Amino acid sequence: MNAITTTAMGGNLPKERTDLAAAYRLIAHFGMDDSIYTHISAKAPGGELFLLNSYGQRFSEVKASELVTVDLDGTVVDDPLGHGINAAGFTIHSAVHGARPDVGCVLHTHTVAGVAVSCLEEGLLPLNQWSLQFHGRIAYHAYEGMALDLAERERLVADLGTAKAMILRNHGLMTCGRTVGEAFVLMHNLERACQAQIAALSTGRALRLPSAEIAEITARQYETWDALHADSGLDDPEWDAFLRLGRAVAPDFEH
Repeated sequence: MNAITTTAMGGNLPKERTDLAAAYRLIAHFGMDDSIYTHISAKAPGGELFLLNSYGQRFSEVKASELVTVDLDGTVVDDPLGHGINAAGFTIHSAVHGARPDVGCVLHTHTVAGVAVSCLEEGLLPLNQWSLQFHGRIAYHAYEGMALDLAERERLVADLGTAKAMILRNHGLMTCGRTVGEAFVLMHNLERACQAQIAALSTGRALRLPSAEIAEITARQYETWDALHADSGLDDPEWDAFLRLGRAVAPDFEH
């Protein structure tokens, strides 16, 4: 067992590891996982390496001590279970981590609601408070088949720009944040926005959209709140609440 694994197994696990394991478990708890596919990646302590789940694990099985450490090219540096990673799955994540030093976590899902919205020509509509968080601030990337071509990374990051959320056309959703907590909360809101949109569209009734002015005001309110929290240096109370939920429903994730 090498030094990285020994440290991880020693009982004083870094917050990056425990937060990432919690996010995996919470995504499973909320039904946003897809068998052994999709990923959540986070910068390892020091910022030069990245953490990812072991290949073949369900999200409901992920533990902090068993996360795989990889470099930006997806080369395995430490692998406690010896199962490696889904290299194709890291394509999207490595693209974002390589281009966006401000991003500490990338979260990708294939939910029914998220995929459904990704298939709509209009994408995410500014229908409700959840979706207004992303008004004018969500990126789109055209489907290019399964993410196996490393050349796609350049196009993906160009489409992402400085956004924190992206709809991958005909594919799914992606969020990125300074921290695991930020990326998770963004995805939680984006997923509910998609669910609400599909529910509203399914009624067949006319949709009532807020004005463009109100949509922009609401998006800025979200940004102001996020900036105040980021500048305070304090823990995120919403993520702390999700962590308490994680400990209640999956108490072994921190092991």
